[in-house]
Amino acid sequence: MIKQNRQRGFVNGVGAWLFADRQLNFLLVTNVAVLAVATLLAGTDFIGLYNLQSMAAQVPELGLLALGVMLAMISGNGGIDLSGIALANLSGMIAGLLAGWMLSPDEAPLAYTLLFLGIAVAVGLLGGMLNGVLIAWAGLTPILATLGTQLLFTGAAVVLTNGSALRLGYVEPLDDFGNATIFGIPLCFALFIAIAGLITFVLRYTPFGVHLYLLGTNAKAARYAGIACRRVIFLTYTVCGVLASVAGAIIAARTSSVKWDYGSSYVMIAILIVVAAGVRPAGGYGRLICVVLSATALQLLSSMFNFLNLSNFFRDCAWGLMLLLFLAVSRFDVKAWWQTQFAAR
Repeated sequence: MIKQNRQRGFVNGVGAWLFADRQLNFLLVTNVAVLAVATLLAGTDFIGLYNLQSMAAQVPELGLLALGVMLAMISGNGGIDLSGIALANLSGMIAGLLAGWMLSPDEAPLAYTLLFLGIAVAVGLLGGMLNGVLIAWAGLTPILATLGTQLLFTGAAVVLTNGSALRLGYVEPLDDFGNATIFGIPLCFALFIAIAGLITFVLRYTPFGVHLYLLGTNAKAARYAGIACRRVIFLTYTVCGVLASVAGAIIAARTSSVKWDYGSSYVMIAILIVVAAGVRPAGGYGRLICVVLSATALQLLSSMFNFLNLSNFFRDCAWGLMLLLFLAVSRFDVKAWWQTQFAAR
């Protein structure tokens, strides 16, 4: 009897550990399943080194924007950032115009690249601060504030170039930033993972992270606890702006050009990634590793459809199906089912 109780306790403990996070497990299974199906349908070339590197290089564009949306959602009060891709495009455009005016990329390519990246991040910082001021101090609803700044950033980008694309040309250090690999891993993807790791550390081990989660869970309790709620919201949207600018720099480096309407569907896709990762739109909860896995799952699906020469409409359909499947799975308590099955034995 004692032995059976020990075995039952061990099995329940293993089940509790395996199914502790339904979002994480669902996304892990989804990534493995999509990779297996894609390999079966598209052939072994799908898991070849070149294609894996190509897919990894495309993840940071959407992944960084999704991280910004995640932080905004965690802050609560209907938090969201709709201005991400517009700010990313504007950052790359202003950086390209100013860096090209101040330095010649042919004479000083490395200095040009560093200046380009610095200006892009500075523009993202200012854009994020504008969102933060409008939401934290002006009291505007996040969805309306960021929708307004999205139109502002897009309009500014159109005015700067009369609606045409800005071609940067081939600048070796800048091209390496978007396309080179380090130990077989695309440099931009390694940067994305490093940024994700840094944000994870900040959210888990710093007062800002604790305050952000508490603010999203219960804003009134956060105020009574003495948390400077406006400052937390301001810093959150400022970080969102910086993340968007890094995404804009990566886009410019990968394509050697910047255009005001690049990635027009990225806003909705970033929201899809975050919701599929289990981040609560009401605020107070979200795991960054789930956002990363959600972004990779969508990229795997997109690449699989490209390999099979299927229309983008099928891709959108599959993404929507994955979201619905996740919502259905999230309502099924696998942990409770596991424990119930073995408790009856």
